[in-house]
Amino acid sequence: MLALVLGVAGLVGCTAAVKTPEADAGAAPQETAMAAAGETADMTIPEDELTGTPRFYATEVEGTPMEVIALLASDGKVRTAFNTCQVCYSSGRGYYKANGDELVCQNCGNRFVGDAVGIVGGGCNPVPILEKESNGRDDIIVISGELLVKTRAIF
Repeated sequence: MLALVLGVAGLVGCTAAVKTPEADAGAAPQETAMAAAGETADMTIPEDELTGTPRFYATEVEGTPMEVIALLASDGKVRTAFNTCQVCYSSGRGYYKANGDELVCQNCGNRFVGDAVGIVGGGCNPVPILEKESNGRDDIIVISGELLVKTRAIF
């Protein structure tokens, strides 16, 4: 599959993985590449780890724990989103846990199907990460350190 460089539309970083309960439930934390001093490393996710079951990839950006949800949708496309609810994030419980092929907001109980991850935005849904361009790295999803820094405020 084609590698992805991912971006988030309309949102105002990452040297090592952080272990969280969500990461334990879905997958081992994903290690990120080391960045130069003062820069945030890109997060990478191997596409061959993904199935229709949501997996959670944890990292820490400038002292803020963050998580990305990744899965392979039924149409064969990779779907990604930040594991934070667009409405409930400030509650401290505005994150999702997997329940079968659904994601459930731990604050309000909204259920979200995996096939809509990264597509449906607004309301009580995970913050989508949108495909922007290929970076030439086959079979690897790349979320830029710059995007991670910009998105840190919603965690």
